[in-house]
Amino acid sequence: MKHFLDITRETCPMTFVKVKLRLAKMDAGEKLEVLLNAGEPLENVPRSCEEQGFKVLSNEPTDNGKHLLLIEK
Repeated sequence: MKHFLDITRETCPMTFVKVKLRLAKMDAGEKLEVLLNAGEPLENVPRSCEEQGFKVLSNEPTDNGKHLLLIEK
């Protein structure tokens, strides 16, 4: 099952906190798509996810200047 989370209105460190809380509710192997802003969130969220043992499968820019991460729990 794939989940979706938009954190474009959040600022660091709440960007990763929101992602971590959503991942905590998911089962191992499930995937989470995260829409986030470039800059600090794009630098910190993937790094923090990998430090916590989650796998960042992809990082794709979108048409509106944001990025879409795909994270596997």
